[in-house]
Amino acid sequence: MIEIDSRSKHYSSLLWNTLEYLALFAIVLLHEFGHSLACRQVGGQAERIVLWPLGGVAFVSPPPRPGATLWSIAAGPLVNVVLFPVLTGLLMLSQSSGWFENSPDAYRLLTAIWYINVGLLIFNILPIYPLDGGQILQSLLWFVLGRGRSLMVAAIIGLIGVAGIVLLAIVNHSIWTGVVAGFILLNCWGGLRQAQVYLRLAKMPRRTGFACPACKAAPLMGEFWGCGNCRQTFDAFETQGACPRCGAQFPEMYCPECGASHPINEWANDTST
Repeated sequence: MIEIDSRSKHYSSLLWNTLEYLALFAIVLLHEFGHSLACRQVGGQAERIVLWPLGGVAFVSPPPRPGATLWSIAAGPLVNVVLFPVLTGLLMLSQSSGWFENSPDAYRLLTAIWYINVGLLIFNILPIYPLDGGQILQSLLWFVLGRGRSLMVAAIIGLIGVAGIVLLAIVNHSIWTGVVAGFILLNCWGGLRQAQVYLRLAKMPRRTGFACPACKAAPLMGEFWGCGNCRQTFDAFETQGACPRCGAQFPEMYCPECGASHPINEWANDTST
């Protein structure tokens, strides 16, 4: 409501302000649907989209492969890229049709929607983690540096970007810009910690003869599984999913790489692929 009132002088009626606000969320929703549909296309999970005052978030979990992650993230900005010529064509058509004189409110609304789409596109492709541009950068670096190092580089670049956004918030006296900077800072810090986990996992020995059916990663070799009955830690792939102390059976094995769980016989059968 604050956003609608703040632009009340741009139109002759608050109805047009409401339509502009709804258009903003419609474009954000289409952007997030781009992420979700692309993630499902590559075999990932995307079950929830949340719209909030800072924009929208699509909770996507693509397979832990650089190509799959790249497509899942890039599909969001690509929606704005597709909308750009459509909205530009409509804006040019409205200019040639005399909307500025005959329907000034409709012309201002269409112009505002054009700027909203361009603004969202430019903001999202900034190479600042966890914005789409930062995640796209991380996915591209993943091909060369690996998952852990690429995430660390992207998070560090994101921290540098946070400094610029904080400076912008101070200069413009913008609370919302400061909130965005805080959100990005928390995600960059979380990215750095996650990168350290990936780097540690990459150095650990792997067990041959098994591979995760989802991400194809070989399981870690060592006592990383715990028995819920007797609290004994053991190597589930060495004991075929049975606790060596109490004999409890664990039919599904958890993959720390992608977070999926599969029956142990599916891990073994996947080695031929």
